[in-house]
Amino acid sequence: MSTTAMLQLKQNLSRLSERERQEVSAFLHRLKQESPAWQKEMTRRMSEMDAGKKIRLPKTLARA
Repeated sequence: MSTTAMLQLKQNLSRLSERERQEVSAFLHRLKQESPAWQKEMTRRMSEMDAGKKIRLPKTLARA
């Protein structure tokens, strides 16, 4: 995507209502979850948890 197109997209997004921005955010999150890299990372994390490796909430929040 060109710099101009990215700027136009950002400007359009800034004009959306809160509800519309939430919908766009949910859509982008779904796209992320469909990516092979995200699925691979989640599989890795679940395997670690199944093996007994867990982390505390503050550390989890720090990763976000």
